[in-house]
Amino acid sequence: MSEQDDEAFAEDTLTQAIENQLEAGEPAFVQAVLNKLTLVGYEREAIIELMALVLADEIEVMLRDDRAFDLARYEQGLRALPELPAQN
Repeated sequence: MSEQDDEAFAEDTLTQAIENQLEAGEPAFVQAVLNKLTLVGYEREAIIELMALVLADEIEVMLRDDRAFDLARYEQGLRALPELPAQN
């Protein structure tokens, strides 16, 4: 698998995770953020991509700091959209 294939796989996996959260209605703030961004004119596909970037950021920090997934930080990142998390 090339690096490009890896990136595409990771992106697909993250967007599927967001779709699963929306379908399950858990956590509830994922749907709330989708609704908010839809109201201000973003296309659903673009919103899912932005949300996937926030999820990727949380996973990256989680792995880097060797800690559990921080749901509050994830929510904060999503609610800040369309502004993306600062790269640390």
